[in-house]
Amino acid sequence: MRNRFDEQLNNLNNELITMGALCEEAISSAVKLLVDNDVKMKENVLETDKQIDQKERDIETLCMKLLMQQQPVASDLRTISSALKMISDMERIGDQASDIAEIAEYAYGSGMESETHIAEQASATIQMVTDSIDSFVKKDVNLAYTVIEHDNIVDDLFDKVKGELITAIENKAANAEALIDLLMIAKYFERIGDHAENIAEWVIYSITGKHVGDK
Repeated sequence: MRNRFDEQLNNLNNELITMGALCEEAISSAVKLLVDNDVKMKENVLETDKQIDQKERDIETLCMKLLMQQQPVASDLRTISSALKMISDMERIGDQASDIAEIAEYAYGSGMESETHIAEQASATIQMVTDSIDSFVKKDVNLAYTVIEHDNIVDDLFDKVKGELITAIENKAANAEALIDLLMIAKYFERIGDHAENIAEWVIYSITGKHVGDK
């Protein structure tokens, strides 16, 4: 019975890896659409978001089966409950990548997408998502804490982008509406970073039984 349970837990890990990879793909495609104006990427992002939504449902079903059909010990319960929290954040990451894709075509052409720190912010965000999932699979608390620390980097980059865009608007360097769209995109990247941080916090809980900030 335990062997079967461990097999299903391993399957849960694999499903989370797949969902995390889909999130990375969605963000990367959104960035290509923004930076390179690769219009084919919009449909790719929207389709990937649908796959992320389906994966969330699949993992929810798997978690329910693990809870109902097996007799998990405390550490197993933490793993399963954390997974349920994590997929909620990953689903939101997919949604926000779609939001970026929906407005990227309007932001492109402002001339500012390559003159700000937004591409650097996007890269840092993708790394946070990747590392947050890796920390869960590898049961790596230190990596999870690194993800949390890196959220400050994404936030700082957002502040830089915001400052750059405000200056451009004041100087009438480009179409103001396009610059506002670009600012919205930077805000979406910041939110994705927040979701990656949430995932890392649930990883720490799944391993240690303590929430970040608990004494």
